[in-house]
Order: sequence, then structure tokens, then C-alpha cells
Amino acid sequence: MSLPGRSVEITGVVEWKAGCLRRCTDELSGEEPLELRIGGVPINVIMRTPGYDIELAAGFLFTEGLVQRGEQVLALESLTDTEARGNVVSAEVAPEVLAGLDRLKRNFYAASGCGVCGKTSIESLRVRMIAPPNPRFRATGTMLCELPERLRNAQDIFGRTGGLHAAAIFDPQGKMCVVREDIGRHNAVDKVIGWALRRGLVPLDEYIMLVSGRSGFEIVQKAIVAGVPVLASVSAPSSLAVRMARELHLTLIGFLRGERFVVYAGEDRLQDAGGNPVVAASAY
Repeated sequence: MSLPGRSVEITGVVEWKAGCLRRCTDELSGEEPLELRIGGVPINVIMRTPGYDIELAAGFLFTEGLVQRGEQVLALESLTDTEARGNVVSAEVAPEVLAGLDRLKRNFYAASGCGVCGKTSIESLRVRMIAPPNPRFRATGTMLCELPERLRNAQDIFGRTGGLHAAAIFDPQGKMCVVREDIGRHNAVDKVIGWALRRGLVPLDEYIMLVSGRSGFEIVQKAIVAGVPVLASVSAPSSLAVRMARELHLTLIGFLRGERFVVYAGEDRLQDAGGNPVVAASAY
């Protein structure tokens, strides 16, 4: 797989090994600011790994509530002039979005700068009429345990740098539909959601999302906005992430490694290979 430009940078380093120093080169994950504009007006600056910037912009606009539907994003363009250097994406949005831009900006900046109050954040999703994820979706534990290896094998930039997070979307059979990497875990999620949004796949009510790091509040929020019924991670969720998943009925899985995982919310979506519900036995 060819890597997006500037996603990896080479630098000179000094390595200590077995008591000896040597000069060599190392590969670093790229990190640059991306300015997002709507109608020529700067909205936000996102620190990200260059690559798939159009998908990142689409996902960000949608998951942060600046647009409510994919069709409200009329056009997205990466500006490549000398000043922008590919670090600006300009969005053209539907008239009703543009008309409410000042209000949207105020709401967005308040939400992103307040330290994230749990009750307020959950209520904001209800105000946006975000429906609980598909209650009929089911997944087997055996299939879920196969996903981390598939994700790891697809992490091209991580394999070279060891410094990126990844997010992937899988179909009900465990086939990987898309994977994206970024220095910011929430950016990787926005990239895969943006990919789906631009293909008319949102809501992702028949898909599973897997992230390579922990599941914090932002990740859970974005998954719920996109309609994902099952969100899994190879590490731990936060307390607020678990609370939101339980209140809005998202299946939240952590520590998905080997043949083990922990279900923090929505265990009713799990079934065995025969299609039967999985009932947890008491440990006491």
C-alpha cells in the first residue's frame, strides 16, 4: 500500500545498543496542522497526520455536529497553493448550514473547550436526535477476537514508525472495509467515518468499529453519532465513555486481545456461533 505524502518523515538519530552508540536514520509519524474552512471562514485547526484529509474533514464536520447529514456537505477541496501547503481543507455546505454558521461555531467551541461535562454531552446527543444504535445487530465473540490481528496487519504506517493510532470498520462477518491511521485517535475515527459518509454508508448500523488504543468519551461519542452498534478497543475505556455507552445502548468492548475481551455495555448484542444469545455466568 502506498502511503500518503508527508505521513512519514525520516530523521537522523543516535541509537544506543549493547553499550555502543551509532548514527542511523529513523522514521517518524508525520504531524501537521490542518485548517478547516467553511465558506472561506476558518472553523478549526486539527493536529493530524497528513493523508486522507478530505475524509477527516467530512468526518469531523459530521461527528462534531456542524452538519447533520452527508448531503449537507456539497464539496470539499484540499488547498494546495504555496501558503496552504496542503494543510487547508475548504468545505462548501448547504445554505441552511451556512445560515446557522455563527450559532454552530459558538456551540462547537463551547463543547470542545468546557472540559466535557458528562450530563451535558449526553444531552447534546439527544438534542441532535441521535438515535440509539441498531438494537438488532449481533456479533459473535469468536469473530470479534479475530479483528485485532486484521487491524494490526493493515497498520502500514505504525509498522514503520510505531507512533500512530488506527481505526477500522468491519462488516458483520468480520471483513475489514476500511482502516485509517493518525497521530490522534479521534482523527483516525473521523477519517473512517468520513470515508463512510462520502459513500452513503452512514448510519453505520450494520458495522463494527475497532480502535487500536483506548476508548475515551470522544471516540464513543463519534461512534454513536455515526450509528455504530459495536465499538471495540484493544485497551481500556474511560468511566465517562462507559456511562455514555450504557445510557445510549452502544455495545462497548475493551481489552480485545487474544481470546479475551471485556464487555462494558450492551452485552445483549453478543451471540454464539449458532446465533443464540450469550448469557454471562456469575463469577461468584
